[in-house]
Amino acid sequence: MIHQFINNGIAIVMDINSGSVHVADPVFYDAVAAAEPLVGELECPCPLPEEAKAAVRDSLKDRYPEKEIEEVLEAMQALVDAEELFTKDTYREFVRDFKARKTVVKALCLHIAHDCNLACRYCFAGEGEYHGRRALMSYEVGKKALDFLVENSGLRQNLEVDFFGGEPTMNWEVVKQLVEYGRSIEKARGKRFRFTLTTNGVLLNDEITEFCNREMSNVVLSLDGRKEVNDRMRPTRNGKGSYDIIVPKFLKFAELRGDKDYFIRGTFTHENLEFSEDVLHFADLGFKKMSMEPVVAGPEEPYAIREEDLPVIMEQYDRLAAEYVKRRREGKGFVFFHFQIDLRQGPCVAKRLSGCGSGTEYLAVTPWGDLYPCHQFVGDERFLLGNVDEGITRPEIRDEFKLCNVYAKPKCKECFARFYCSGGCAANSFKFHGSLTDAYDIGCEMQKKRIECAIMIKAAEMADAAAERDKQ
Repeated sequence: MIHQFINNGIAIVMDINSGSVHVADPVFYDAVAAAEPLVGELECPCPLPEEAKAAVRDSLKDRYPEKEIEEVLEAMQALVDAEELFTKDTYREFVRDFKARKTVVKALCLHIAHDCNLACRYCFAGEGEYHGRRALMSYEVGKKALDFLVENSGLRQNLEVDFFGGEPTMNWEVVKQLVEYGRSIEKARGKRFRFTLTTNGVLLNDEITEFCNREMSNVVLSLDGRKEVNDRMRPTRNGKGSYDIIVPKFLKFAELRGDKDYFIRGTFTHENLEFSEDVLHFADLGFKKMSMEPVVAGPEEPYAIREEDLPVIMEQYDRLAAEYVKRRREGKGFVFFHFQIDLRQGPCVAKRLSGCGSGTEYLAVTPWGDLYPCHQFVGDERFLLGNVDEGITRPEIRDEFKLCNVYAKPKCKECFARFYCSGGCAANSFKFHGSLTDAYDIGCEMQKKRIECAIMIKAAEMADAAAERDKQ
């Protein structure tokens, strides 16, 4: 399977099954396009089909010299022999026994607080309550959750725990106690905890900052961008804006954080489609690591992203990608989460095929200890897996999530992005289609554009590096 595109003037040819990415000159780009319908997938090494060569010669003869055409056919054959072009999909057989595979739990999302001190308009958690009751997780429940994680993690050493909400700093003492407990059992149990925190920053202070910078592997700081954008969607409970409260705290936090991981994380909606301005606002404020996520909401919501918004959104990603390259060249670079891509190694095969591991390797824990496939399923009793006292009591739900892979989703089977997005979000699929094996179409289109931008950026970086070497 081949995917071709041109982004910001850089032509790319992707061989999806091998993961090979080729920066293409015009003759190679056009030759591959002419050959693909007559090639399909090849058992390599093998010669290019004669009919494909004939199609290339016929398609290109009026645009390129004969010598160039023959040279590009030779180059294509060399890539076929190296299994980097028109390669066969060898992953389909890998998923045959996905339901039978043994999984271990490696990550928990601890809902440390079903309460919040903001009233974000788009909050899927219903102002932190997850459409249920306000509650704070007790130390006892959290301790049982960590014990459950250790007991169900098999031989895996590195475990992840995210303190989530609502707003987790509203239950700060329990956060500290659970980190202390986790650290106290690491050596004896042969485990290492990677703690993370997601916060709106309202309660951020010196003590929380110091603790996070010592104990948290990553911290996600929620901010939507420019003051008017943020305050429209993220007001306090009394209806006032939150920007002026949290930005000074976030700036101080990021400065003290040093080289440790953090992300400023925003959400864009139908009401601020020019989200590239908000990402660049983060960079202009001095933040170095950021993400901007599309809101996921039903079509009845005035802020929901609609299909007709997609052309503007695609332009925004292209604009942001071009500015990303420009600023990096000027020594003012920043990290944008969705433009980070590893073309040399990347995730393991299982991860490429099945994604985040929700419902199997990754679970969410409510304040009272119930287990759900992820934070977006919390409160939906259809997906209640069990609890921290008894463990998984409904394994049939876990087995259903085991089957979430790119070959179980008709929309993914022939999509070029399938090994990059791993089939997308199961919760979004269920929200919009009532099935775990469908796909949120608007989200898919945005993801594909982000992948194209990320690959273009990587190509630009490699070209810049080559130019620097040539100067030396």
